[in-house]
Parts: sequence; C-alpha cells; structure tokens
Amino acid sequence: IEPIPPIRGLIYDRNGVLLAENVPAFQLALIPEEVPDIDATLAALTDLGLLREQDLERIESSLKKHRRFDPLPLRFRLDEDEVARFAVRRHEFPGVDIHARLARNYPFGATGVHAIGYVASISEREMETFDSAEYAGTTHTGKTGVEKRYESELHGEVGHRRVLVNAQGRVLEILPGQQAPNPGNDIYLSIDIKLQQTAEAALGEFSGSVIAVNVHTGDVLALVSLPVFDPVRFGEGLSRSEFAALQKDPRKPLFNRALRGNYPPGSTIKPVLGLAALHYGLRSGNDSTMCRGEYFLKGSERPYRDWKREGHGAVTLHDAIDESCDIYFYELANDLNIDRIHAFMTRFGFGELTGIDIDGEK
Repeated sequence: IEPIPPIRGLIYDRNGVLLAENVPAFQLALIPEEVPDIDATLAALTDLGLLREQDLERIESSLKKHRRFDPLPLRFRLDEDEVARFAVRRHEFPGVDIHARLARNYPFGATGVHAIGYVASISEREMETFDSAEYAGTTHTGKTGVEKRYESELHGEVGHRRVLVNAQGRVLEILPGQQAPNPGNDIYLSIDIKLQQTAEAALGEFSGSVIAVNVHTGDVLALVSLPVFDPVRFGEGLSRSEFAALQKDPRKPLFNRALRGNYPPGSTIKPVLGLAALHYGLRSGNDSTMCRGEYFLKGSERPYRDWKREGHGAVTLHDAIDESCDIYFYELANDLNIDRIHAFMTRFGFGELTGIDIDGEK
C-alpha cells in the first residue's frame, strides 16, 4: 500500500493573481530496505555530483527515524542534466530511483516572501507532532507566513493505492482499490501583489518595512520587509552553511521587520495625543501655542528641539498636526501626564498585538 500525497492548495492575491503554485519536479529518493549498503550508495551518489557533502548529515539523521520501506527523499529538485547523469547509472544503485513530484514554486520570486512564507522539508521535531497517517508521503510543510498559518487548509488529505512490486521494490502494476487524495484548499489573500511590488521597488536597496492598510476594512494590501530571500531555495533544501550565511548576513534578510521589528512610533502618535487633549478638555481647537523651536521642562536647562530649528510660531492643534510641530506636543504631553497618555493610547490599541493571521508578531 502506497500513500498518495495530496496536492497543496494554491495561494492567490486579492485580484486572483497566483502567488504560490505547484510545478513538476524530479526527486531523487531511496528506499532503505532495498539498498544493500547505504553508506556506500550515498558516497557514490556524492561522487556522481547528485548529493553534496552537507546533505549527508541531514539524510543520515532522517534515516534513523524513517520507515525502511518508505521512500526517503535525498534531493528534492534535480535538473535535466542530473536526471540524465543518474539514468545512465541507474543499474548501479538498487533501491534508488527518480520520482516525479510536485514542488512549491513562487511566480513572483522573493516578492512578498515575509507575508506569503515558504515551505521546506518536514523536520524531525515536526514529525513527532504531526499525524503520521495524515502526512504519509508528504515531504514539505509551511514554515513561515501564510504557508505556515494556513497549513491545515493548504495541506489536503492523503490518499492511498495498492501496487504490485517485484523483489527489488519496483512497481509492476497498480491494483484496483485506489483512494484518491483530497487536494488542499486554495487561499485568497488581502495582499495586492502590484502594490506589494511597488512598495518593495520604492525601498530600493534600503532595509526597512512598508505596510499599506485599507483603513475602512483593515485589509492589509501590502506587507513588505526588505531585504528578502529566495523561498524556493528552502524548498530545495539549504545546507547548514547556506542557512548560516543567511543568519549571519548583517542586513538580516530572514528577519520580518513588519511583524517583529520594534520601532519608535514617532509623529504617528500626534493625532492621538491631540484627540486626548480635546477629550480631557486641556485644549480646544482654537487654542494656540507659541513654537520657538525649542522646549524646556520646568526646572531643566536641557532643550527639546523642534525639527524646524527656527520654530513654527503660533500654532493651533490643526496647525500642529498639519506641520508636525514637536514643541506643541512636548508641551501637551507634559500637561496630559504619563498616566492619561497611557490610558488614552491603550484605547487605540497601542501596546497590543494587532492579531494579524501570520505567526511571530511582536
């Protein structure tokens, strides 16, 4: 009885543009109980250029917890040259074969990777928590972003078929009694991929984050974190050294600045403080404050400067928000005091998670 893995659901943007798909790929796999000498076989495949030295540790670790009669993936994607190189030497490798499988692909490459996420091979720890029957024949799972958060929706239900094999394990005949797998559900995001591309292009070579939200619905139209990384490489299987290089990269491409970066809110809190002033009756719309470019707390000689060195002159609340006058809000914040600032800003969700449906928010 062989498991038939389900086809993973697709991911689309809000306009039906495909963001994550499944494409045909050739995988190199080994059935342990059919291989006379596994160490010698792996060494020979390495000499043939089909495996890398850094792959061997992962493979040997997987062998310890893998059922000996199930195919164990050695490489998830072979190119045509590698397929041909193995084909002419196939007779030298009993128990090793090439299987056609579907592999995850992202038509827009790294664009939106911190929102969409990526899939990679199932780890030993995940194998201990996953239902082995539900994931029989499945090699990859969602690791970050939407791919991880909606894994249960995207994965689908495994099927089975009865096959007749010879003594070497090669399939001779597919027998009646097949149970077809149920494909995973497709998912439509609120993301607009054109807006996502525009925002990423606008950041250029800078490291940073851009988030565009429809204020009427809460829909996240773009969620950008730069720099990015290639999600397909994770599906193919990164070596330890390749993953370490990404982790040590000073620009931190794996770090999701949109969800995990902690930054001062800056002038975005000024309208909220202005509303607090009206709420507590500390200012009216017509009250004006003189801005001379610097502000001193009572009893202190340290100046708190405005972004406009010469100041803005007399400003009302409307002027202060319109021109982002720092002095107006220094004085206002002092009059409000920290307790009222905290109580009022808490009502607007400051200090709380947004609850976005991607894991890892801070």
